[in-house]
Amino acid sequence: MNVRRLIPTAALAASVALGATALTACSGASAAGGGGKDGKLDVMASFYPMQFLAEQIGKDHVKVSTLTKPGVEPHDLEITPKQTGQLGEADVVLYLKTLQPAVDKAVAQSGVKNVVDAGALTKLEVHDASGHDHAHEGEGEAGHDHGHGEAGEDPHVWLDPTKYAEVAKGVGAALEKADPGHAADYRKNTDELVGKLAALDTEFKDGLHDTTSKTFITTHSAFGYLAERYGLDQEGISGVDPESEPSPARMKELQALAKQENVSTVFFETLASDKTAKSLATDTGLKTDVLDPLEGISNKSQGADYFEVMRSNLKNLQKALGAK
Repeated sequence: MNVRRLIPTAALAASVALGATALTACSGASAAGGGGKDGKLDVMASFYPMQFLAEQIGKDHVKVSTLTKPGVEPHDLEITPKQTGQLGEADVVLYLKTLQPAVDKAVAQSGVKNVVDAGALTKLEVHDASGHDHAHEGEGEAGHDHGHGEAGEDPHVWLDPTKYAEVAKGVGAALEKADPGHAADYRKNTDELVGKLAALDTEFKDGLHDTTSKTFITTHSAFGYLAERYGLDQEGISGVDPESEPSPARMKELQALAKQENVSTVFFETLASDKTAKSLATDTGLKTDVLDPLEGISNKSQGADYFEVMRSNLKNLQKALGAK
């Protein structure tokens, strides 16, 4: 009798132990796929354009934090040891290599496994201060040898809706890999976002197709991709770094160019100083207006998110270029 009773008891104990082991394994898998205690994937974005992609594609399945707080100029960002530690705890890190050297260094030190470099998800090009594309010079020779992160490559890909869509697809794929349980949702959200970006691209093409002038002057040479996409010429007062000071020769050159190309407006941005733009405008009798490189959203931004600010940029460009 005792033996007969012991057999099912032992079997039951083994079954309970096996179930507990399976439950632990499932919990571990869930934590690995779903991130923190709330079951959400913990995503750390380096600055606003990466944050926006994570929020739009991840929606309710992700918890998104950003290293660059609203109102902070991303190029100037310094990373605290605490933020480096937070990077190491993230499930996924989204950043754009070479845009923020402090972030590049912190990511390398963090040891986080799922790192997504947005610049590797599309083709980067080299633009000079005037926004001209040098990516294809010497085609078939050195022109195709630009490695990612090479000095001079323009990182501002998000200002071209088509390139931003390419980055969005890569981010979506990365979230699917990190959290396969919600892969279908990430795919659906990515497709929706890519569709919205295609519509925005059409708005820019139609809105800038017929203009009196094709040249615009801006403090920050961030619009090389946008200019190339829509057949415009960007003339930057400073280079890709918005804080670099233009030479007197460059200012004189821009004054002559403004007259020659029928330029009506000098553009400045919300997160950097407008001093040089206003100085040039005063010297040449031009107006000033905002062209936002969308490196961050603040209470000064002409819109609450990427799409609103991009449409404000389009409106301001149409006005300045004499769109018909």
